[in-house]
Amino acid sequence: MRRSNDIGVKVLVVDVGGSHVKYVASDHKQPARFKSGMKLTPQGMMKKLLELTAGWAFDAVSIGYPGVVRRGEIAREPHNLPPGWIGFDFRVAFGCPVKIINDAAMQALGSYRDGTMLFLGLGTGLGSALIVDGAIAALELGHLHAGKHTYEHFLGNQGRKRLGHHEWRRKLYHVVEGLRAALLPDDIVLGGGSVKRLRRLPPHTRRGDNDDAFTGGFRLWEQHGDGMQRLAGYRSKEARP
Repeated sequence: MRRSNDIGVKVLVVDVGGSHVKYVASDHKQPARFKSGMKLTPQGMMKKLLELTAGWAFDAVSIGYPGVVRRGEIAREPHNLPPGWIGFDFRVAFGCPVKIINDAAMQALGSYRDGTMLFLGLGTGLGSALIVDGAIAALELGHLHAGKHTYEHFLGNQGRKRLGHHEWRRKLYHVVEGLRAALLPDDIVLGGGSVKRLRRLPPHTRRGDNDDAFTGGFRLWEQHGDGMQRLAGYRSKEARP
C-alpha cells in the first residue's frame, strides 16, 4: 500500500460502502472500519470519522463514493445509503483538500497494471470501472438488465443470499464472459467483499486485494510535475449519461 513516503503528502483514504465505511491514513498501518447502512448520512459519517481520527495527521483526503461522480463531485444519490450526499461539502467538513471518486474506480486504480482493465466489485451491490491506457471510466454495469432484473440484483449480497452460492457463482461466470466479449479487456479484476467466497475464479480473471481501494486513494495524490493537481500517469474520465 502506498503511503506518505511514496507520494510526499499525508493522506486519509475513506472507502464508503453500503455495509461499512473503511478508512486508513498514511501514518496508520491497519485500515479500520465502522458500519454504514441505510441510516448513515454524510453528516453522520463525518461525525463518526472525525471522532475516530482525532489526533491523526493528514493533509488531504480521498473518498471512494458508492455512486456516480462527475468532475470530482457527487452527481447521484447512492442506492444503498440514505439521500443527502449531493452537494455535501467534504472539503469544509474535513478542513483540507478532498478528492472524490467512484469507489469501484478507486479500487480499480489501486489494482491497475497496464492496457485495458475491467474491474468488477462484488459487494453490497455490483461496482464497475474500466481503465484504458490509464484513463479511468467509472461505470454502472450493475444496472444493466438480464431479463426482468439487473446484474446487481443477481450478483450483489442479497442476490447471493437469495440464489445460493452455486447459482450465484454460475451467474457471475456468465456475466463476466458477456462483459469480456463486449468490452475486450486485457485484464479483469474481481474485487469487493464477496470475492473471498470464490475458491475458483472465472477463467482469465484475477483476484483484487483488500488494500487496492486504499492504494488507489493514495495514488490520487501522487505528485506529478504540478504537485497534487493531477493523477500521476492516470487521467480521470467519469462516465457520461
